[in-house]
Amino acid sequence: MPRERSPWQPDALLLVGHGTRDRLGTEQFFTLATLLREKLAPVDVEGCLLEFQHPTIAEGWQRLIERGARSISVAPLLLFAAGHARRDIPETIQQCANETRDRGIDARYYHGGPLSRCPQIVELLKQRISATLDGSPPDPDTALVMVGRGSYDSCATTDMRLLAEIVAHQAGFQSRAVGFYAMAEPRLPDVLDRAATEPGIRRVVVQPHLLFQGRLYDAICNQVDEARARHPQVIFDVGDYLGPTAAVADALAYRAIGSLKRKPCRA
Repeated sequence: MPRERSPWQPDALLLVGHGTRDRLGTEQFFTLATLLREKLAPVDVEGCLLEFQHPTIAEGWQRLIERGARSISVAPLLLFAAGHARRDIPETIQQCANETRDRGIDARYYHGGPLSRCPQIVELLKQRISATLDGSPPDPDTALVMVGRGSYDSCATTDMRLLAEIVAHQAGFQSRAVGFYAMAEPRLPDVLDRAATEPGIRRVVVQPHLLFQGRLYDAICNQVDEARARHPQVIFDVGDYLGPTAAVADALAYRAIGSLKRKPCRA
């Protein structure tokens, strides 16, 4: 049964994904939008994509306006704050609001933050790692390597390093490291080589910090396969991505609530 709307809630939430050319990854994004819609009912939820596919941000915004939304929480489905969160999405939303105002409609909006180190994401990463270890705590001879996409933004890469340290510490790993697929150092192949040659290490758990299936997840798995060939004496296991889960929906709701504590934006 839908719950009653609390005074702090918006009319609607616009979920902004990055977009991917991978069919399954796209389906997973819209599955997550459905989970969020069910969680936040009766608040309206619309999913839209920054790149590659429809609906675009402008199309998603317009759908909400046409359904009567006048107070919209913008929820970026981004792991960390970089160019998309700081510039691309806010500029596009401001343009949407300006065009709406020009048609005589006054719409407020609130910008939510990226998922970053919110508690639901930390717990989900620990669950993914635990599943890779079949529910057992890590042995001293097991190393954890967390890997992110990478960014030229130093704040985003620092945030990834902090997240990796929190997760590794809480999961009980004595040996841990973080690597990046691109645009930041150290790169994943180098980190895997160092982990595999660390004295006493017999197993390396690689946890990709990615939202959905896509080319990047496949590329990381390929790099791990190459590390297996270089280090046959070490077992390499790759964890699952975050996925369209209730935990990610909870994290988005958590960030959306936080955005409503700030002053709304208007055109």
